[in-house]
Amino acid sequence: MRSSAELNERIRGLWLRAGGRLSVEQRREYEQLVTEWAEAVRAEIVQAA
Repeated sequence: MRSSAELNERIRGLWLRAGGRLSVEQRREYEQLVTEWAEAVRAEIVQAA
């Protein structure tokens, strides 16, 4: 599983490459990354507890 920090960087990079406007394909990638990021954050919180 990728870390939330790594996923956050990928999300930021996607937005930068897209110039702030996502294509349909990029939006699918964005949604997948955000879902994976949320799961990573949850896992990191549980691990820290």
